[in-house]
Amino acid sequence: MSTPTRARTGGGTAVDRNGAALPPVRGRGIRRRGRPGQWAAWAFLAPVVVYLLVFYAYPLYRNIDLSVRHYTVRSFVHGGAPFTGLDNYRTVFADPTFGPALWHTVVFTVVSLAFQFAIGLALAMFFTQHFRLSATLRALFLVPWLLPLIVSSSTWSWMLNSESGVVNAFLGLFGAGQVNWLTSPDWSLWSVTIANIWIGIPFNLVVLYSGLQAISPQIYEAAQLDGAGAWQRFWKVTFPLLRPVSAITLLLGLVYTLKVFDIIWIMTRGGPSGSSTTFATWSYRLGFANLLPSFGPAAAVGNLLIVMALVFGLVYIRAQRRQGLS
Repeated sequence: MSTPTRARTGGGTAVDRNGAALPPVRGRGIRRRGRPGQWAAWAFLAPVVVYLLVFYAYPLYRNIDLSVRHYTVRSFVHGGAPFTGLDNYRTVFADPTFGPALWHTVVFTVVSLAFQFAIGLALAMFFTQHFRLSATLRALFLVPWLLPLIVSSSTWSWMLNSESGVVNAFLGLFGAGQVNWLTSPDWSLWSVTIANIWIGIPFNLVVLYSGLQAISPQIYEAAQLDGAGAWQRFWKVTFPLLRPVSAITLLLGLVYTLKVFDIIWIMTRGGPSGSSTTFATWSYRLGFANLLPSFGPAAAVGNLLIVMALVFGLVYIRAQRRQGLS
């Protein structure tokens, strides 16, 4: 059997070898109709692209540019800063503040995340009981999260005041001596960590409570019928099913905690003697808290924070891919 061959007559109609008319090809028409849809898709995507370019890509580019040039106040305003390569990063790594600031950042982040997640999960499990006033209490727990950070930090500064703070007054009822929460190098880092834990608990409570609501009660009933106790139901049912929500909660908490500046600066300004200095407060002090600002090293410290957050983000993505493949 011969395969029909398309030929075009003078009038533009496609025919085969026997002269029979063939149906028209509609590929081009489909392509032409698809263009308006493509333009509509790009129109919806354009605001997001512009937002990312203006508020993420350009600031990141400027921060990288600051970290590889020697900027002064004059060159920062008028331009013309000389290129110095990685000199600003070498300056940061050689600074005596680098080691303590890195350690304080790690301790502040890890301790905050651990207690925020543990307390938030415990409260989320508690509120799944749906008792009377449960919704009211959940709303009250959101207050620390809704307050401006300057208000929360100022409140904690007053509560932890060595002379007139309510925390020392409460400890005095049990015979404890005065604790210099904000002015002692031994306590300043723990003071800002406690305040940050208190502020971050509501976020963990809300997200983890939503994750618990998505778990079917029938799974718990089946586990209970199999003889699983309360702890076994939590460890074998709740915790594994809550793992995706827990992972994103910890990741978001990590990114937020790494860049915490307001709480530490308002309560201790990174002191005393740098005992509560983290990368965030160190970067600010280098760039804005000196008469002769060091814009390059400040930007370098900021980029180190970005790299730390990026590394943990990539670890999370890889873990999610492995979980999806398994």
